[in-house]
Amino acid sequence: MKLPLKVTICFLVTILVIFVLVNLFGNRMVEEAVYEKMKPQYSEHVRRIADEYSEYYFSSYVDLGDIQRQLELIDRLIDARIWLVNSKGAVLADTRSKALLNVSDQADMLFGSSFTDGVEMSGVFAEPMMCFCEPVIYDYAVKGYVCIFVPQSKVDRDAVIYMDVINMGLLIIAGVLFIAFVGIYFLAVYPTRKIRNAAIEYAKGNYDYPMNVKSHDEIRSLADSISYMVGEVKNVDDYQKKFIANISHDFRSPLTSIKGYAEAMKDGTIPYELQGKYLDIILFEADRLTKLTSNLLDLNRMDNKGLMLDITSFDINKVIRNVAAAFEGICRSRKIVIELEFAAMETFVDADMSRIQQVLYNLTDNAIKFSNSDSRIEIETEEKGNKVLIRVRDHGIGIPKDSVKRVWERFYKADSSRGKDKKGTGLGLSIVKEVISAHDENISVISTEGVGTEFTFSLTLSET
Repeated sequence: MKLPLKVTICFLVTILVIFVLVNLFGNRMVEEAVYEKMKPQYSEHVRRIADEYSEYYFSSYVDLGDIQRQLELIDRLIDARIWLVNSKGAVLADTRSKALLNVSDQADMLFGSSFTDGVEMSGVFAEPMMCFCEPVIYDYAVKGYVCIFVPQSKVDRDAVIYMDVINMGLLIIAGVLFIAFVGIYFLAVYPTRKIRNAAIEYAKGNYDYPMNVKSHDEIRSLADSISYMVGEVKNVDDYQKKFIANISHDFRSPLTSIKGYAEAMKDGTIPYELQGKYLDIILFEADRLTKLTSNLLDLNRMDNKGLMLDITSFDINKVIRNVAAAFEGICRSRKIVIELEFAAMETFVDADMSRIQQVLYNLTDNAIKFSNSDSRIEIETEEKGNKVLIRVRDHGIGIPKDSVKRVWERFYKADSSRGKDKKGTGLGLSIVKEVISAHDENISVISTEGVGTEFTFSLTLSET
């Protein structure tokens, strides 16, 4: 069952329950309210009649005919039957009948209280009546009584009128609420259906499905947040596809070489005297796979748990010398010179020495890879305030302008670099960026094609 139908059913059931409860319990409450309102009104009427009219009859100022006419006029005004009764129970005047009655046998019931309900007299009243009674006192003696009779059903009729007004008001309120419900539906529920439909399409991979929520409220904010999230998911999805493609490529190449050379040696295609050369190639490709796997594991640990650092104080100059020494063989073979220039004899920094050594190794390896033969690489330090800047500069092929900002992306390789050397994994600079960021430091790159590239990163100087 869809949400709009559920809300509509809940709305209708709520209105129905309110109507039932109001008419079941409200009717009785209204009857009691009418009853309590009617009693003081008729009690006041009977008291005024006894004080202002009936006393004149017993004092002989007016005759019975005049009293009868006055009482009939009052009857029409208050819509109630009025009796004038003497002290012996004889009805002297009756505004609804000319018959002479004697109610002495019911005197205790009628005259014993100022109000009596449920009065029944066969042949006199067609239905139960409420009786309001007041004694007429003249010359310090009770000369008679004035009685006003109101049908018990009058309370019910008045209550029905009030209930009809209440029900009409409830209908109007229900109509207003229904209009409000329709408005809320189009303002809230209808946009959520759009969001739901869009979410289904996004779950299917259709990230370009338009959401089209045009309101300017929290729902629009929700839609914008979902759109932003979908954009990020799309980027992650694209990255994942690219990641898998790059992984496949970088694993396939060395595996193909290893398999091809191994099969060639097995079936004798490669003569025995050349097998040493191709075994070196197999070992080189195996080393590439080991390095690629190690880099992937490093990046995975950084993504999942963050990079755990072992911060110590050490001499960055010593680490730079050690890294430079590690590349002495390849530099000699390609006639590349690594020049070191330090701001001081010793420069102690607070950092994770093994990770900074990894950064320097990757940057130096990268510089050698894209340098021409008979060139130089410069590694220098510069102190600024409480920071030391380490620069690794080469004079190689450089990086294209549109690729500079992307060098930190995993597996990214500029076309020129792939043409120059296809042996890289495209992960080295990503690891460098992660390590420097984990130290809350900065790293930047400046490069010009055909001129060279310079990487600069900062570290915090030790306080000693």
